[in-house]
Amino acid sequence: MRIASFNINGIKARLPRLLEWLEETRPTVACLQEIKTMDEGFPAEEFEKIGYHAIWHGQKSFNGVAILADGVKPEEKQRGLPGDDSDEQSRYLEAEVNGVRICNLYLPNGNPQPGPKFDYKLAWMERLRNRIAGHLAAEIPTVVLGDFNVIPEDKDVWAVKTMQDDALMQPESRDAYARLLNDGWTDALGTLNPRGGVWTYWDYQAGAWQRDHGFRIDHLLLSPDCADRLAAAGVDKDHRGREKASDHAPVWVELRD
Repeated sequence: MRIASFNINGIKARLPRLLEWLEETRPTVACLQEIKTMDEGFPAEEFEKIGYHAIWHGQKSFNGVAILADGVKPEEKQRGLPGDDSDEQSRYLEAEVNGVRICNLYLPNGNPQPGPKFDYKLAWMERLRNRIAGHLAAEIPTVVLGDFNVIPEDKDVWAVKTMQDDALMQPESRDAYARLLNDGWTDALGTLNPRGGVWTYWDYQAGAWQRDHGFRIDHLLLSPDCADRLAAAGVDKDHRGREKASDHAPVWVELRD
């Protein structure tokens, strides 16, 4: 079972690249972030043409997440992250697919920091921790994946000094991510690449892609049951270099049956 995550950075602008990736790699489940469309504008019929069924949680011009499944309709379990009734941002969608709970997230960026956006990021991470702790307690096979907007360690960025003031690698952001792992989640890419040097994002500016100046912010966290089934994990890096690509590359994990 291949479960993938792709921050598409605008589903309408990247639809040809997205369909291309789906047909070339054929993940069982594909989680999308930053679809940047309202619900009524989501192109579900385009995915149905190639055999994917979708659920989505959209927002005009910003954010938005979706879950696609090959040949089966995802069974929606949660729309929006619980814990703050005033939060109207579309950043979280949860579903069941083939006996695995899929938690798809687009975690707040948090810049500029310090400030209210950074406070929102940290509060959101604590709400996430509370939500998925219940899955651990209930021993539900779960994969929590998406754009976390956190660079976990120095080995996950091409140049520490360049990003040292960014919200993505502040001690508070890293500590919140580490607390998730300490609860019992396994970082699939981090576990299989202990030396680091694996990037999932390259900025459009300053020739970052051409110079391979990237960092790792797209993560795949596995519950103990899923970690026991971990067969492989990787980054579809070549898709970042294609025409009109997203600034993220897709990431994926394979679980044994």
